[in-house]
Order: sequence, then C-alpha cells, then structure tokens
Amino acid sequence: MEVILREDVPGLGIIGDIVKVKPGFARNYLLPRRLAVAADPRNVGQLEHQKRIIAAKKTRERGAHEDLARRIGEVSIEIEARAGKGGKLFGSVTNMDVQRLLTDKGFPVDRRRIELREPIKEIGEYEINVRVGQDVATKVRLAVKPLGGELEQVSPDEAVEAHPEPEERKPRRRRAAAEAAEAAEEEAPATEGDAKTS
Repeated sequence: MEVILREDVPGLGIIGDIVKVKPGFARNYLLPRRLAVAADPRNVGQLEHQKRIIAAKKTRERGAHEDLARRIGEVSIEIEARAGKGGKLFGSVTNMDVQRLLTDKGFPVDRRRIELREPIKEIGEYEINVRVGQDVATKVRLAVKPLGGELEQVSPDEAVEAHPEPEERKPRRRRAAAEAAEAAEEEAPATEGDAKTS
C-alpha cells in the first residue's frame, strides 16, 4: 500500500514522501495517528499543494529545532553512579538515563533520538549526539561521577565473586544441576574405593 507521509517517520521517510508500506502498518499505525494519508489519485493530486504547505511547515520546524538544539547544546548534565576500582561502573548509563536527565532540565527528547553507540560503563565526561529534528543535531555534555564522590574499593567483577547468588534465588534447574553434581562427587570416591578392594 502506498501512503503520503504527513510527518517525519524515523526509518520510513520524511514529510511529503510517497512510500510503500504493508497495509496493516498503514491501517493500524500511520493512518490513525495522522502520520500519513492513502496515496490515492485524489490525494496525489493534492500533493503539490501539500508540498508547499509542508515546505512552510519544515521551515518553521527547522527554526524551532535549531533553537532547541542551541539550548540543549548549552546544557551539561551530570549523573552519579556506583563505581569500583578504576572508575568502572557497577551498571551502565543508557540513552534512557540521558533522556530522563534532559527531561528534568526541561528538554523532552525521545530516547531514540539520543545516539549512544553503546552504554557508558566508566566514570568520565562524554559528548552525546542528540538528533532534535530531521537535519538538526547537537551535542550534550554528560559527566558521569562516582556516587558520593568516591570510588568503591572493589571492582564490579570482584563484587559479583564476593556476593554469590543466594541459593533461593537460583533457578530450579541450576539448583537441581548443582545438587546432582554434588551427589555425583560424593558417590565417585566411594565407587573407586570399592573397586580397589575387589
């Protein structure tokens, strides 16, 4: 099914594009949300008029997006996280954390527009790309600091070894496999001893 996009749809196209999509996607997502209209002959005829309107809308939005990008670019955000030796985090900082911090500062940005190649796993300062609009992007400065200002004296790997998973939290299969292994170890020496005496 062909549709004419009324809004930018990430991964699909920009305003005014005629794109081919599956009928269910158009019926259940694009059309009800008014992101697109069916590309029938009447709508295609109106497309020229719509393109002028869309061009004006793009110009207005671009100005708003550039202003938002400028304001976001001036902001630096900070997050505190538990960290061990060498500044390694016990977890990670993801684009959802960055989104929450930006929203707290008054910049509601969709998390999919925050471009992190991989989650941040170390203390430090980072520059993160944020796509504000179609062709408008900015960088926001993120400082990842240790919780309470001090590094913990164990590394994340040592913390896992020092605190093994409690027996009641292990899945039943793993617990059953561990019990079977212990039982096999107890029987193995007795069997070897019996074989030597015979």
